[in-house]
Amino acid sequence: MARRRQIYEGKAKILYEGPEPGTLIQYFKDDATAFNAQKRGTISGKGVINNRISEHIFTALQTIGVPTHFIRRINMREQLIRQVEIIPIEVVVRNVAAGSLSKRLGIEEGTQLPRTIIEYYYKDDALGDPMIADEHIACFGWATQEEMNDIADMAIRVNDFLSGMFAAIGIRLIDFKLEFGRVWDGDYARVILADEISPDGCRLWDMKTNQKLDKDRFRQDLGGVEEAYQEVARRLGLLQPEDESAVLDFDSHRKKRGR
Repeated sequence: MARRRQIYEGKAKILYEGPEPGTLIQYFKDDATAFNAQKRGTISGKGVINNRISEHIFTALQTIGVPTHFIRRINMREQLIRQVEIIPIEVVVRNVAAGSLSKRLGIEEGTQLPRTIIEYYYKDDALGDPMIADEHIACFGWATQEEMNDIADMAIRVNDFLSGMFAAIGIRLIDFKLEFGRVWDGDYARVILADEISPDGCRLWDMKTNQKLDKDRFRQDLGGVEEAYQEVARRLGLLQPEDESAVLDFDSHRKKRGR
């Protein structure tokens, strides 16, 4: 597919004009950032792995009735998606204390929460994506109450599905981030799941060893970042040993073309 006009570039992905109105091409980069982009690096092959994992999860979610922006995967790093109006709220679903929750409340990392918690953060890099409450969302009109009800319902449904899916392959879903967008039909808008679901935005721990299989390995300089992402893909049945060399060959070919 010929390269089209770039629409947007974020920390981990680039969006290009799609082949048809209302579509975009989402390109997954190997760039890695942490602590609001204060730490930067590259995780070799991350974009390829995240593309496959996100495709797998979004396809599965669609089969249980969760609407998403995903249409199909184009190649190893790109997928065709529906164009949405992103709601400027990051939704974080927490099952186990970790990260900022542990720091804010002094709860030991790894503590099972009595119930699942849904937190909201305002999407603004310059402000450090501050945590917000329902009152802020209503006050500033970032989303309607009906939309927030739909978002909360979908977040819980996604959590239930992912928790079971990962538990079946020996992985504990600690927490994860979701983003949502609006699709319009005339004057009517509905909310659908957007962005991606991958080890970039999920905390995933091995159920037996508590080994971290996500971007915390990059954040905390634990090493073995590429191997952790590959392990998640392997357990999901998305990456066979022979596929790893194909990922490297694909990246080498792209670099030679200056892509």
